[in-house]
Amino acid sequence: MPHTHRTACSEDLPAIVAIYNSTVASRMVTADTEPVSVASRQAWFAQHTPDKRPLWVVESGDGILGWLSYSDFYGRPAYAGTAELSIYLHQDARGKGLGRYLLAQAIDFAPRIGVHTLLGFIFGHNQPSLGLFDRFGFERWALLPRVATLDGVERDLLILGKRVG
Repeated sequence: MPHTHRTACSEDLPAIVAIYNSTVASRMVTADTEPVSVASRQAWFAQHTPDKRPLWVVESGDGILGWLSYSDFYGRPAYAGTAELSIYLHQDARGKGLGRYLLAQAIDFAPRIGVHTLLGFIFGHNQPSLGLFDRFGFERWALLPRVATLDGVERDLLILGKRVG
């Protein structure tokens, strides 16, 4: 069955946070080391608007399978044409093409919201995410060696980029 997505609404935030929190323990996806609360993500959610920095969800009859967000890069006006992408998937939806679907949609949609450059901030040991972005032609633009410490292990952060407009 083909995937479809829609703009997230406030009622989706608990599911969005639950999916995010499900990745914390893996130490592969987020630099958060403890689960976050729905209340702590309210301001983040409010920063996402369909016309500038969308937040999308993909759902099935069983609920939300995953989400994608565009976020501001560095928060200065001169960077308005650059956005960071984040993709988070429910553990049961991983490895089934949903990440490819969301990334393809994000690349296609970016020029419509004035975005010409997309970035992904990905840990160097997160091979599934690095492979996904590589398949879509993202290049490694920066290596920040050992900038994160997760359970006593220093981890690299890679910044991948792609011009789309």
